[in-house]
Amino acid sequence: MEIKKVTVIGVGAVGAVLASKLTKYLGKENVECLADGERKLRYERDGIFLNGEKQDFNFVESANAQESDLILITTKNLHLAEAISMMKNACGTHTLILSVLNGIQSEREIAKFYGEENLLYGFVISLNSIHVGSKIECSDFGTVVFGEKSNEKTERVAALSALFEKSGIRFKNPDDIHFEMWKKFLINTVFNTLSAITRSPYGGFKYEVMQNLARKVGTEVVAVANAEGIALTEKMTDDAINMMCHHDPHGKTSMLQDMEAGRKSENEFFLGTIARLAKKHKIPAPYSEFLRDLVEGSELVRNV
Repeated sequence: MEIKKVTVIGVGAVGAVLASKLTKYLGKENVECLADGERKLRYERDGIFLNGEKQDFNFVESANAQESDLILITTKNLHLAEAISMMKNACGTHTLILSVLNGIQSEREIAKFYGEENLLYGFVISLNSIHVGSKIECSDFGTVVFGEKSNEKTERVAALSALFEKSGIRFKNPDDIHFEMWKKFLINTVFNTLSAITRSPYGGFKYEVMQNLARKVGTEVVAVANAEGIALTEKMTDDAINMMCHHDPHGKTSMLQDMEAGRKSENEFFLGTIARLAKKHKIPAPYSEFLRDLVEGSELVRNV
């Protein structure tokens, strides 16, 4: 099995990095970046700049998409429904689908429309970027973590690994993709929301009060994960705090960047998910519920 043609949906920071490397390896004609209507016109007019270099992407309307060997979904959760609709023509019987969206929900939504047969599970770690308008500054291109739902090392996992290696994309095939997804979800849920509310870059988590807040949210995330059969531990929250303190102190979470830009955040897919699952398992989650509502309120009052 060899992957020769790729469709990318979403050219924000993650999508731009992957599309750039894949385009350079496979050739522009073999990497279609789907964009419809005004968005396609804007991309073609303004361009997309990655670390100051204008990208030569092949923008294609979804109605004109060709069947691909691989579809990469790199949007935000807010645009997943649109991405699912857009990928219809690109998805054939043997097309692999890999979503690298934050959270633990996107694969379940995709499977409702396209089944689980060709669906891989994945996410991106360590990508550090600032995205303003058409310009993306990326100090670390990150690592794509992916695998089968069953955690088997299949031929298609090997094929995607080979494509990423030849394209210069860092990747990892963990022994348990679900455990790793929840570890990333713990980080997203704890630090994105707190950074957005306090307008704090990574450096803000050096303060004891911020670390204590992180631990309180982390305790609820760990309890929910355990109820879902995922063996997260309290130590993982402490490890994540230590990691955050060693990031660029001026770096910003994606949710903080969304709040500063006046965009809708992924709050509902982070603490919103924890609040819903906590209710399902009858686990108290007062901090998650309060912080979820606080972010939602902050977003709503911008329009008053």
